[in-house]
Amino acid sequence: MSLVRLDIKGISYSQTQNGAYALILSEEGGERKLPIVIGAFEAQSIAIALEKEIKPPRPLTHDLFKNFADRFAIVVKQVIIHKLVDGVFYSSIICERDQLEEIIDARTSDAIALALRFKAPIFTYKAILDQAGIYLKTPTNEDEISEEEEAVIEELISGEDRETVKIVLEDFSKFSLNELNQMLDEAVANEDYEKAAALRDEISKRS
Repeated sequence: MSLVRLDIKGISYSQTQNGAYALILSEEGGERKLPIVIGAFEAQSIAIALEKEIKPPRPLTHDLFKNFADRFAIVVKQVIIHKLVDGVFYSSIICERDQLEEIIDARTSDAIALALRFKAPIFTYKAILDQAGIYLKTPTNEDEISEEEEAVIEELISGEDRETVKIVLEDFSKFSLNELNQMLDEAVANEDYEKAAALRDEISKRS
């Protein structure tokens, strides 16, 4: 299958759904966009990596990974968004150390946050772009998100049939800490890592 390189166009914040963001990837040499719903923490980490002048006082999680990788001579060569199942994108990080290549499974938002820090290219397969890409022919600045794109993205974020949206917007505040930990164990056992990440974030807020 042929790979298509993607560029990061920007991050869109939902005006109607609190805490929901969409990362907008654009097809290099084309006009299709690939919107991916992500959480607030990942959106912040990606935004900081995009803004070269912003320097957090302490390393963020993705900065820590970058520092750790640099110390042990691990290089992220590229990120590939390789699968789309029920609205959830799956990604792989291609790493290299001592001329040995390793493939590591990762959430797409984390993989892209790391790709930015390593200046690594981001790819997806043409079939995924054909399936989930949005074709919008709008005469706007390439670095800006148009009103038409905003409207489509808003519809995507608020769409109840998207599993990723459900995870981002699910309200865990009504559950006790014990219940959250049980739900986290279940999510990990079911390999539902997106939900596990959201539960982890809620548990961390209470710590």
